Amino acid sequence: MPTAILTGQPVPGSSIESELRSLGFDVHLASGAADTETLLARAPGDERVAVVDARFVGHPHALRLGLTDPRFPLAAIPGAVTAQPAARQTLTRAMARENSAAGGGTALAVDSLADRITAALDADGAEVHRPELGRLVAAVPADPQARNEARQAVAAVDDEAVRLKSAVKARDGFVTTFLISPYSRYIARWCARRGLTPNQVTTASLITALIAAGCAATGTRAGFVAAGVLLIASFVLDCTDGQLARYSLQYSTLGAWLDATFDRAKEYAYYAGLALGAARGGDDVWALALGAMVLQTCRHVVDFSFNEANHDATANTSPTAALSGKLDSVGWTVWVRRMIVLPIGERWAMIAVLTALTTPRITFYALLIGCAFSATYTTAGRVLRSLTRRATRTDRAAKALADLADSGPLAEAAARGLRGTARRLPAITAPAVALLGGAAVVATAALTDFGGPWPLVAALVYVLTSALAVARPLKGALDWLVPPFFRAAEYLTVLLLAAKADVNGALPAAFGLVSAVAYHHYDTVYRIRGDAGAPPQWLVRTVGGHEGRTLVICALAVLLTASQFKLALTVLAVAVALVVLVESIRFWVAAHKVGAPAVHDEGEPA
Repeated sequence: MPTAILTGQPVPGSSIESELRSLGFDVHLASGAADTETLLARAPGDERVAVVDARFVGHPHALRLGLTDPRFPLAAIPGAVTAQPAARQTLTRAMARENSAAGGGTALAVDSLADRITAALDADGAEVHRPELGRLVAAVPADPQARNEARQAVAAVDDEAVRLKSAVKARDGFVTTFLISPYSRYIARWCARRGLTPNQVTTASLITALIAAGCAATGTRAGFVAAGVLLIASFVLDCTDGQLARYSLQYSTLGAWLDATFDRAKEYAYYAGLALGAARGGDDVWALALGAMVLQTCRHVVDFSFNEANHDATANTSPTAALSGKLDSVGWTVWVRRMIVLPIGERWAMIAVLTALTTPRITFYALLIGCAFSATYTTAGRVLRSLTRRATRTDRAAKALADLADSGPLAEAAARGLRGTARRLPAITAPAVALLGGAAVVATAALTDFGGPWPLVAALVYVLTSALAVARPLKGALDWLVPPFFRAAEYLTVLLLAAKADVNGALPAAFGLVSAVAYHHYDTVYRIRGDAGAPPQWLVRTVGGHEGRTLVICALAVLLTASQFKLALTVLAVAVALVVLVESIRFWVAAHKVGAPAVHDEGEPA
């Protein structure tokens, strides 16, 4: 149980002790700095500890934000400071310094030990998180009049209303903001009051989506209608899990991974359900389903690569970015631009309505057109930003892009021999050769007959161009395009070769293989976002890297008959899925058990 040390003389009528207990703290009273230091030393080292001024006046949610958020090792609000086990020594040193100074530390408006400790932490250069409280009150009044004014300020603001509002993501799409969040936040509160966790709600959302996919797979009109309704219900639960995490501050590394991974699993399983339902009606749309998955995954890779390349770039300025900021200052343009990118709320609403009212083929056509338009819009804007940006990319950004590239042993070995050549080539070389090599293997797969030797020749060229693209650090203005070019090349090659095989079951097998590989690529992203680094090298080598898989698939298409190729794709899909899933689950569960830093994404809508 976390420990809270209440310092100073309690004020009659104060509820601070009961509020701390309601937040799960074991409360101890300290008579002064020396007593506080003694109690701090006695507190369990593997638990959170907080020092709170007994005169504190404020909203319960202000205390909750300041003292219970698991994402930050050190945090403080006026009158309270807390440390998780990882920052315990830092807090102890600051406490010892304040005790030895006997109150002679930094001058403060009110002599509060908790605030003096916070000032000492700042002086030591420690990173202390201070949550945005907005209208919430957190204060240590100096006299009875100030205390009365602070209590009036607390009474004037509805703590629960602020807590509910803050449960909703600050930046989200139109559908989520106006059609889902107004009531899903109350579902989140209902879940919190019954002790449900965000991970349980996330799992319920996945199960609901899988049932929706099963309904779509029936191929009946009633099944399609039920699928559309259940897909919306799944999305409501998907919003609820994040709102529950924010409402109750139940953030975790495992939860963030489950939320992001299940979103992709739900959407792509639903595509498969639609394709199965269409097949029951005599319409083969597996190529469209796989195309939709490829397009959506490549869109996400563009997002991930661009953000990783630029989030810590120095001198990060651009006229295009300035124009974007001006547009965001005009109310209606904000929502138009958020809808244009077709975020998950708009996308799932469109899929659900079209599933219920039309056919799977029409649903996929609309999805492909919408996603293609939004991908063109966002990618063009990011290319313009990159070309006009005066920025220096860091080694961390280059490392992240190299990890996202997913180069296997063939590309790595060839890259070592091409480093000298790469240094003499212009900066545009990396994305240019990645694009040309990928276009060559995709075009060859599309334009030649199944079983011919040319896809294998093109794949060998692709290995060399892939190596040249990553032969030097990816710090060029457009080098963030390299990973999405690699993704598009590999996925489209699988799609086209399966389509060319023209045998029943080849495209579903290709869908399974791309799903498994895409999971590996998403897992790489989430590890990087969680500051856990890329997957281990043995895993990348085992699954071959993007160039190795592309080469193997092209070789199989040359050496095997169409029926044998279908079987080979199935075996590859199962093998890759088993390897990447087992390692991914092992990693994230282990990270959760050892108390890895909690993660929560408040970035761009997915």
